[in-house]
Amino acid sequence: MEEALAKIRPHTTSNLAHQKAPANLLQALESTFQEKHTDRTPTAYFAALITTLDGSIQKKETSLGDGDVLPAELYLLALVAPFVPPPVIQTNLNTLLSLTAPLFPALMAHAPPLRSQLTLYNAVFRALDKSQLDVSAVRQSFASILQLCLDPRPKVRKKAADIVKDVLSFPPSPLIRHPYAQRVAEWAHIALQQASSGALPKSKSSGKGSDTSAAETAIHLLAFLRPVLPHLPLDAIPPITTTLLTLPRLGNPYLSQAAYSILSDLFTASTTTGTASAIEQIPAVLNAVLESPPPKADNSISPSWIRVLGDAMFAYHVADASACAAEFNKVWKTVWSYFETKHPQTRKAVAESLASLTRCITSSIVKDSISDGEAGKSPLRSIISQITKALDSLAFASAMQELLSVISALVSNLGVRVDPAKSTTATEALLMPLVSKIADLRVQKGFEHKEAADAVLSTAMRVVGPAVFLAAIPLNLEPSDRQAGKEPRAFLLPMLNQPHPSLLGHFVSYFVPMSERMFNLQQKADSEGRQSEAKVWSVLVAQIWTGFAGYCHAPSDIKTALTPAFSQLLSQLLYGQPDLRPPVLRGLKALIESNKIIASQVDTDMGESSTTDNAITPEQASKNLVFLKTQVESWFAVFFNVFGSVDRDNRGMVGDVIGVWAGLAEKQDIAKAYRKVADLFRQSLQQSDNGNTTAMTQDLLILLIPFLDAQDVAALFSTCLAQERGYKILAKLLEKGKVEEDALQTFQRLDELSVGLAPAAKKDRFILLSLLILRVPSESLHIIPSLIPEAVLGTKEPSEKARSAAFELIVAMGQKMSQGGVVKRSMVDGMDEDGAEAQASINEYMTMVAGGLAGASPHMISATVTAVSRLVFEFRESIDTQMQTEVFTTLLVFLSSANREIIKSTLGYIKLAIHTLPTELLRPHLKELVPALLAWSHDHKNHFKAKVRHIFERMIRRFGWNDVYQAAGEDQAAKVLVNIKKRKERAKRKRAREDEDEEDEEAGFPGCLSFTIADDLIQATKGKVPTGDAFEDVLYGSESELDDSDEDEQVSRPVAGPKRKGVEQGVRLRVDDDEPMDLLQGVASRLTNAQANRRRKPGQDAGHFKTDTDTGKIVINEDEESDIEVSSRKAAKDVAGSAYRESMTSVDGFTRGPNGRIKFNKDTKKRRRENEDEDGDVEMADGAATATKKNKRPTEPKLGHEFKAKKAGGDVKKGGVDPYAYMSLSQAAKKKGRNRTGIAGKR
Repeated sequence: MEEALAKIRPHTTSNLAHQKAPANLLQALESTFQEKHTDRTPTAYFAALITTLDGSIQKKETSLGDGDVLPAELYLLALVAPFVPPPVIQTNLNTLLSLTAPLFPALMAHAPPLRSQLTLYNAVFRALDKSQLDVSAVRQSFASILQLCLDPRPKVRKKAADIVKDVLSFPPSPLIRHPYAQRVAEWAHIALQQASSGALPKSKSSGKGSDTSAAETAIHLLAFLRPVLPHLPLDAIPPITTTLLTLPRLGNPYLSQAAYSILSDLFTASTTTGTASAIEQIPAVLNAVLESPPPKADNSISPSWIRVLGDAMFAYHVADASACAAEFNKVWKTVWSYFETKHPQTRKAVAESLASLTRCITSSIVKDSISDGEAGKSPLRSIISQITKALDSLAFASAMQELLSVISALVSNLGVRVDPAKSTTATEALLMPLVSKIADLRVQKGFEHKEAADAVLSTAMRVVGPAVFLAAIPLNLEPSDRQAGKEPRAFLLPMLNQPHPSLLGHFVSYFVPMSERMFNLQQKADSEGRQSEAKVWSVLVAQIWTGFAGYCHAPSDIKTALTPAFSQLLSQLLYGQPDLRPPVLRGLKALIESNKIIASQVDTDMGESSTTDNAITPEQASKNLVFLKTQVESWFAVFFNVFGSVDRDNRGMVGDVIGVWAGLAEKQDIAKAYRKVADLFRQSLQQSDNGNTTAMTQDLLILLIPFLDAQDVAALFSTCLAQERGYKILAKLLEKGKVEEDALQTFQRLDELSVGLAPAAKKDRFILLSLLILRVPSESLHIIPSLIPEAVLGTKEPSEKARSAAFELIVAMGQKMSQGGVVKRSMVDGMDEDGAEAQASINEYMTMVAGGLAGASPHMISATVTAVSRLVFEFRESIDTQMQTEVFTTLLVFLSSANREIIKSTLGYIKLAIHTLPTELLRPHLKELVPALLAWSHDHKNHFKAKVRHIFERMIRRFGWNDVYQAAGEDQAAKVLVNIKKRKERAKRKRAREDEDEEDEEAGFPGCLSFTIADDLIQATKGKVPTGDAFEDVLYGSESELDDSDEDEQVSRPVAGPKRKGVEQGVRLRVDDDEPMDLLQGVASRLTNAQANRRRKPGQDAGHFKTDTDTGKIVINEDEESDIEVSSRKAAKDVAGSAYRESMTSVDGFTRGPNGRIKFNKDTKKRRRENEDEDGDVEMADGAATATKKNKRPTEPKLGHEFKAKKAGGDVKKGGVDPYAYMSLSQAAKKKGRNRTGIAGKR
């Protein structure tokens, strides 16, 4: 509420009456609160506004103009009401209704105050209980709002519809459905009947406009009905559905489209929510929809009509599968007939509807088709034959993309077992010839829908498994297959990496020997110098092993497939093949996780259409896990060795696999592995030069921590507590809750290690201290003051992670202090022994941290200011006003400091305070704050000028221009604020011009949206990327909205010509002069969406060369420059290509960290020297090698070189050509050396 009111207060000086009146009224109310010492609560505002409204009505000040009081009162009431507690509204209901309900007739002609009244009633209705909803005045008000849902004014209509939806969405407790739902349903039904009979109220205008008004009102009614339908009673849905079916008969395309769309939403909701609201009427709806098909050329109604059929059939299938099966063939034929249209949206709707119909295929339909044989005429066989013919038909050429998506849905939904005793699926029995045909199309050169074909093949691979799939569609990758002329299908290999029903033994028997043969071919090609061929075989081997994870998803043959020989092969790959290590690790991880998931499930009957029928049972998964437990010890040895051999950056995946297998291992296996790693960790700690082993064993111990018992955890804690390199393990132990230790004793032992702490260990130490603070007893908070200096200085660490951890420690100590307790000052180091005890609070903690402001070094003072800023941000609602004022006035003094490090931190606090603290606290200090900031407004170092300008922009937005300007004082200083105001106004005018240009361009080119998108991208790149940390975003983000230069930057826009309307670039036939075209078979491979003149033809580049008349060979003249040489020479001159490298390496470049923060490159001598070298001209010539290292200094240009004529003819004068060049005396005076020319021309 305060944010909304803060936007109104500055408008007291506005020139617009409708803005100025609420602001003046708000100012008067708040001045009254201040005089009576009343808190500014929502209840206080609500009571004051009700009193003011009552007075205005009694005085008969009921005019509704822009500057009148009544609209302002309604506006503020609507703003405050959502924040008022419901009991307050319930108590004052009668007063509120008596004042506002009689205003409805007068407000009908004034939209702005009417919208305010509607917003007010939205909050009122949601606050009432069931008994108050039956009050006649409340029911009458709701009826008035219900009629406004058909108002011709869009904003009023939308506001009324939103109120009805919100009221029905939040029924009073404990009701499930709102008492007004039945009334809304009756009103909607009556209005729909009037719409279908043409009896809706028409506008006063006569003639053609009357019918238009009635149709528009019907469309408004349907727009209102769409979000409200889910909240209506179930028994009210059937009559509404019946009436909706009559609307398309009126002949209005928009009305028909909206009606069909609502029916689709209704059926979709009935299937997703499990309600039977429209299930009973599905047969009648289907017949009614089927009897009124739109013309195929009608592109506006057809998509919605087709979607209704698909959604209704699926809802029918959920309710009564057998009855739906009887209508399946009829509906399929009806929808399929629209596939030949040229309209893309209709084809897309047909594909979606047919995909829904494939979900309605029952087991009886499948069994009839299989028993019917290949030459049978069952409905499913007829559909498959129809689809197969469509692939070669020219009539379905434009629908090839959608047709393939329908095939993919059919393959997916037929993935059910025909016989539970066998593993054969319906897809394997019925669709494999169709899938083989698509695979043949995929390898043809002219086929352009390869992505859609890959989706079909991938779905088939997932449903039937590679064992069945590759038996019908082989890979043809080996040399013998190429010699036989078979087309290779390497694109199938990436499809193996998905869960499928094939056994792991198939990978062992089929792909492992194939990968070995390909590896031998790679070695042979590599030894013979055929590097490109070796690379091909290497990629194929990697793709084969990428599919290993797909075989590891709960296979039923783990015991027979995971033999010692295969396990040894996997171990060798992990050791010796870094490229194959990730897929092998993913497979071993999936082996455990998939069996665990299935073993934890309850063995329930799977649905007919489920594609997981081939998954193993929970009993089989449990047996697999028992077998895998016997393999844990041997695999631990392999994983640990691999973990120690790879780089630290690549250990993440190995660690994940270790964690998964450790969760399966027995306690004795975990204990045995822990003892080995712990012994190695202790040995590495004793060897100071063995940091890599320490880090490796430390990471392994962290992975094993969740699975250790209490005895091992205690021993590990004691070991790590004596070493600073064990901070990371200690933090993990505390985070997992595996250890219970005395926090005070732990702090004492950690304090002994704080001297000479390595920078790399500070982050882990801060994290450990943050976790320990939470365990400190409330009567032992004296430990916190001793940690504050270390934490505060940690905010200045070079490492960003260490700084973040230090901030978290500061916040954790503040949260501990805010929970209460006792700080024994006598036990704090450096304090008097007879010091009194202090009660722990956030104010006391702020006092402790602020003690660093008296530090001896600027570094400590700056760090303290930063720490205080973080605390002010985190505990802004807990710190009392007096403490906030003291902190602000204290840090305000540091703006006069001469140290830039202190100033930088203080400016950050000022920016945060203006953004976070309430305006009442800051306004009294503007006279001291504004002059102090203006003192740094001209300082360019450390970006102080830009930071100060941004602070002033925020101040002007929060306090208003007048208050800030009056606090500036001196005329010279006030010029900075005037400049900011002018720049802001200039920026507004610029944005207004750009908006007008965009509107003009969109009006000129309705189809071109690239301009708006480009502008959005340009605007998006101007702002800083949010880091995800609210404190960082406030402190460093949200830079100034104004440009650094006063000149407007013109953004170049691409010039796009007007597109011709009505010209659709459809599907074309590709003409091949060498072969005759057969339009009856294989048409899909001869279709193209590209224009004929833009398509690249084979051998077209050869036409640029001369040919030998005798042999026909291309003749290349060595004296002529080739295209490659010309392009390389042009690229050498092109400096734009080096922009990215310059941004990374030059003095003016920058890099962006992982959290989005920008870090500018340092201006070093080396960078400047490299830039100077790169700026020189580089000529790519044969004699470039003769360049020597002489003359590192750039040669000085001769005197007057800028006046030298280009053609060496001298300067042109009236009398002819003057062979001399002229220069100013100031230039001559700057030349130095023995032979310089003096000003007087003397030697």
